[in-house]
Amino acid sequence: MIDQFTIRALAPQEALGQVCALSDVLIDCVEGGASVSFMLPLSRDRADAFWHGVAEGAIAGERILLVAQDRTSGQVVGTVQVILKQPENQPHRADIAKMLVHRRFRKHGIGAALMLAAEAAARKAGKTVLVLDTVTGGDAERLYERVGWTKSGIIPNYALWPQGGFCDTTVFYKLLAAA
Repeated sequence: MIDQFTIRALAPQEALGQVCALSDVLIDCVEGGASVSFMLPLSRDRADAFWHGVAEGAIAGERILLVAQDRTSGQVVGTVQVILKQPENQPHRADIAKMLVHRRFRKHGIGAALMLAAEAAARKAGKTVLVLDTVTGGDAERLYERVGWTKSGIIPNYALWPQGGFCDTTVFYKLLAAA
């Protein structure tokens, strides 16, 4: 099924043109209960403002924005970011953030493909250590383990679910061979 989708990095200026499509994915994920920094209800304006900021970060060279698109319709069905900008004593590290797949398109290998593409983009950018965090016990935690990430630990009460109430987070890392 993954062959029905294309995974690619958006050109920095192109990211601005995809704000609505990216907001659709984010809103769907939050409405589905994903703890990804936003509370319910997530308005279109808040989602668009977030993605405008991401696009500006891509334009500034601070992050790489990848998308999964349906080959037929061109619809954006998933996304992930590689955050390149790090403190000066961590030039070899990047964070992986906002790995999101629209609920209608899950269970097709898109999340794994996005993660592999993010790793390749990070490697190409000269990064050798990747870090991310995710809700403990969720589908994403199992995905990260399947694609070879190492669990570092769990932080209790790290964030809130979109509807309220605390959730724990699991921190993962992955070491990459130098490009």
